[in-house]
Amino acid sequence: MDAIRLLIHAPGAPGLRWLGLGPGLLPSRGLWKLQRLLDQHTFWAQGRSPQALRRMLAGSAAVVSLWRGKRLVGFARASSDGVFRAVLWDVVIPEDLQGQGLGRQLVEALLASPALAGVERVYLMTTNSAGFYEQLGFTRVNGQQLLRRDHSS
Repeated sequence: MDAIRLLIHAPGAPGLRWLGLGPGLLPSRGLWKLQRLLDQHTFWAQGRSPQALRRMLAGSAAVVSLWRGKRLVGFARASSDGVFRAVLWDVVIPEDLQGQGLGRQLVEALLASPALAGVERVYLMTTNSAGFYEQLGFTRVNGQQLLRRDHSS
């Protein structure tokens, strides 16, 4: 079985975004594989179009992915102002590979990236994985509320 390989993409992930590059900077249909990973292993990111994924990647300060051979087995990204605040988004590991330290590897790579290194405060939102993130040093925030505004059609 192939070893799992971490890719730290350039800000905005241009190789993945435009050319579908994967390990070794080889064409791997990476954008399609990302779409498939999100569709199959998330409830919050299903149905994102290739065009929307390109915009998402372009606006991401840090992007990391994990590959086993040509299979995309993990993905995470972050947005940041580079000084005061950053937010982790879309940390995804397929269920059959969870519990092997891969999610930790993604989060630690994001936190060590130049876009997030030294940022005063890093946020994330999770529905059912708070315990995982607490193991990585995140704490629950009392006294704050998550607010949201949806785009109206």
